[in-house]
Amino acid sequence: MNAERAVFVYTTFPSLVEAEQTGRAIVERRLAACVNILPGMISHYWWQGAIERGEEVVMIFKTRATLAEAVRAAVKEIHSYTTPAILTLPVEGGDPAYLGWLMAETEKRS
Repeated sequence: MNAERAVFVYTTFPSLVEAEQTGRAIVERRLAACVNILPGMISHYWWQGAIERGEEVVMIFKTRATLAEAVRAAVKEIHSYTTPAILTLPVEGGDPAYLGWLMAETEKRS
């Protein structure tokens, strides 16, 4: 396996439909090897001076560090929120076979 690092890109969506459409589009582009979609999250947050409550869907993209910016840009392009939460989280360690698969599935193809 090369020395490139794996990262998770975390975001949330207002609906399962939007999350699945976005996740599939980004995996199809090979910007991520896998996406996990976790429905049923409740969020409380500040927005425009008031505390809001929202039902959201968590999404975690599994990708390589050099693709994190492209994942962020693709999420922003598709996302319905004005200011989506998009966070890149480092991955410390992991199973070498799994990390090898992640890197292979996100390799640039001709």
